[in-house]
Amino acid sequence: MLERFKVPIEDRVYVPLEKARSATEAVFKHAGLDDAGAKQCADVLITNDLRGVESHGISNQLRNYMRLYGEGKLNPRPDIKIVRETDTTALVDSDGALGIHVAPDAMRMAIAKARKHGTATVAVTKAGHLGGAGYHASLAAKENMIGQAMAGPGGTQTLPTVGAEPRFGTHPVAWAAPARNQPPFLFDIATTQVAGNKIQLARRVEADLEPAWIAGMDGEPILERVPVPETYYQLPFGGTRENSSHKGYGMMSMIDIMCNTMTGVGAGFLTGGGGQVFVATDIQAFIDLDEYFDWMDKFLEGLKNTKPAKGHDRVLYPGLSEWEETQERTKNGIPYHREVVEWFESYAAEIGVDVDLR
Repeated sequence: MLERFKVPIEDRVYVPLEKARSATEAVFKHAGLDDAGAKQCADVLITNDLRGVESHGISNQLRNYMRLYGEGKLNPRPDIKIVRETDTTALVDSDGALGIHVAPDAMRMAIAKARKHGTATVAVTKAGHLGGAGYHASLAAKENMIGQAMAGPGGTQTLPTVGAEPRFGTHPVAWAAPARNQPPFLFDIATTQVAGNKIQLARRVEADLEPAWIAGMDGEPILERVPVPETYYQLPFGGTRENSSHKGYGMMSMIDIMCNTMTGVGAGFLTGGGGQVFVATDIQAFIDLDEYFDWMDKFLEGLKNTKPAKGHDRVLYPGLSEWEETQERTKNGIPYHREVVEWFESYAAEIGVDVDLR
């Protein structure tokens, strides 16, 4: 997380982990989820907050989810069904469940199949927001597997390269891999220049956006630093064609094909998307675990011990800073913006749920 997205020190309210967790579970239960579903959804948000991925934690997502439940756009008690299945694949109809409600079980299904057959892919349709792909990919890493998760939301946010009308969402993708002595590898990205929810964080903390992060409504990339405007489109990573935005555009396209076209949902910009894909690969199908861990630790040590360029303290690998942040926040509490805590307390009082965040 770039420094500009972090909560300013003067606006921080440190909430103990278990208080944040229990309050979030209570709000999900009030929305109609059963105990297991509320616990699962809360764990995704709290884990993201612990990692410092606040764009996909309580701050941005909880109020949005509650609005969608209230409007009847999410199903708190879905009748989840397997539509197609083989030894190594499954297609799951989520019946309008929130993504963080159904996705972890889809990944667990892929893990169980991969344990028997080496690798497996499970796709989910009719699902709401994924809540950060990294959480779901990490479930596989905890089982000594390589995990991948991706989602193809609708097509109203992001422009194709040199396009003037949107065709994608932020189309996230993540890979996770375990290590023995080093913190696990976790690469979790939106395929846009910056995650859409980080733009909302920037608005809250009044931070500027960098050049070529967004475009105007005419499709022209905005090539100077600007405050978050009222209306804008997002750009694929790379930003402009000269800086290789065709790579982000191509990855978005492939994610949409796998999540939406392959699953029968249809292109996200035509149907609203909602397809998600989870892949688990058993490391032991290819190499003995001890040998893998020997090499993985050497690889990660080599990355973090790389000599840093002038003006930088150290080199990070994907997942390292998030692991460090988790240790810190587990011990000292999660630093939420005071506006977020005030919203949480106000909303809880409005729906008659007792919460204790302080």
